Amino acid sequence: MVVETLERSCEGSKRRHVNGGDVAVPCSGDELSNGDINAAPGVSAKRARVSREMTFEDIYGADALLNDDDDEEDDCDWEPVQAPVEFVNWCCVNCTMSNPGDMVHCYICGEHKESGILRHGYLASPFFKDTGLIEVEEKYGGSSSATSSTAVGFDERMLLHSEFEVKAHPHPERPDRLRAIAASLATAGVFPGRCLPINAREITKQELQMVHTSEHVDAVDTTSQLLYSYFTSDTYANEYSARAARLAAGLCADLATEIFTGRVKNGFALVRPPGHHAGIRHAMGFCLHNNAAVAALVAQAAGAKKVLILDWDVHHGNGTQEIFEQNKSVLYISLHRHEGGHFYPGTGAADEVGTNGGEGYCVNVPWSCGGVGDKDYIFAFQHVVLPIASAFSPDFVIVSAGFDAARGDPLGCCDVTPAGYSRMTQMLGDLCGGKMLVILEGGYNLRSISSSATAVIKVLLGEIPENNLPIAATPSREGLQTVLDVLNIQMKFWPSLAISYSKLLSEWEARLIENKKNQMKRKLVRVPTWWKWGRKKLLYKFLSARMISRSK
Repeated sequence: MVVETLERSCEGSKRRHVNGGDVAVPCSGDELSNGDINAAPGVSAKRARVSREMTFEDIYGADALLNDDDDEEDDCDWEPVQAPVEFVNWCCVNCTMSNPGDMVHCYICGEHKESGILRHGYLASPFFKDTGLIEVEEKYGGSSSATSSTAVGFDERMLLHSEFEVKAHPHPERPDRLRAIAASLATAGVFPGRCLPINAREITKQELQMVHTSEHVDAVDTTSQLLYSYFTSDTYANEYSARAARLAAGLCADLATEIFTGRVKNGFALVRPPGHHAGIRHAMGFCLHNNAAVAALVAQAAGAKKVLILDWDVHHGNGTQEIFEQNKSVLYISLHRHEGGHFYPGTGAADEVGTNGGEGYCVNVPWSCGGVGDKDYIFAFQHVVLPIASAFSPDFVIVSAGFDAARGDPLGCCDVTPAGYSRMTQMLGDLCGGKMLVILEGGYNLRSISSSATAVIKVLLGEIPENNLPIAATPSREGLQTVLDVLNIQMKFWPSLAISYSKLLSEWEARLIENKKNQMKRKLVRVPTWWKWGRKKLLYKFLSARMISRSK
């Protein structure tokens, strides 16, 4: 793989994702102050063209930002002339959206411009300026890290992986993601405190070559000799990125060994850069090395015969699927937005089931739209994930835990809550005696990822989640249709799904019949149309609205 330098990558617009997928903003038209000195050899320092593609600011209506150009002089002779007040736009620390300088709260997520989310995580108030003081009510027992059965892998050197050029709009995959989660865990007394820390080490080239080609490993290592480089228009690297990627993979490998050998019961890898888009010979989608794939193969080297990788990141893990699509000893299940291939990365259709003898060991649950929430995910777990996983009977479970399907995420635009993530974690805990490794993938709203990650770790610690989610979830119409499509394809490989498919198909047909009846009722029972323009127009509006609500 060829590592592109910043100047070359700037010669065109950076790829943006349709409907809120993986996006990187265009490069600035101004030259870097470093000039030719920091560029890779043989690359000229020509000025980058300004992209006309939509950025995050355009997507979220930043064209409406305040631009005060009123230079008119005050004609009052008794009031002193004052210089015009200049407002500097600011980017929200929580969601990275740009805001007018005179606003105090982000107009997208509502976060205060000086909130304490990086000091206290989601436990800090989003509405007020950080005062440095916060009280947290402890609802857990007196367990300590010395007696804990849950391990957490984290190393501050992974924070050094960042985009070299300071842009007007921050890259969504930024060091603050780990800072916010770590702050939440520390403030809540979870880690450090209740979880066992794992010492970080850099994974070896030989271990990485179990997953990636030597050319790919060398390409990532080469970035340590450059101040800045890009694998794709949205996948950056600086001189510290290669080490961060090795530390992330090393932590995941060691956690997998510790868990499978029984030294700890489960664990959470608080790592970056993420990994599930990284394939056998390429880096993409913010990912350099595939951490989940490394952990799976290390677990198998330690004795695990069958490994389940459950990927709930809102984007399909195309890299993980590519690595294991011919492997019957690793079952890969992914729940993601797909929208007919129009959502990044475009892979992960329901009929992608594996190849060359691995058919049935790749299960994709491709949502057809955004806004998918807790009930749809839990419904898919009940009717697809758990039945197939139980039939597979894994020795070890890995969760590629992207939290970009969480409510408020600027890229995922879905509606999963911390309660939903904790319920899914709890449901997976019954497999293989609870030997589970959760690995951080995506998630770009700091408040969402910190609250969701904390909720997941509390379940790993044995806490019973407090939520009002129903045991039998009722999905949306789109969610039910997606699950039916998946069952129709996968029951060829997992016969136990046939009964569930027949039952759900009957429910689906009954729902369609009920919808047709409601439509007929609306046609047959109507308020006289002429009331709309007469003296009874108020009564017309009232009765019409009431009939519509009843039909729903």
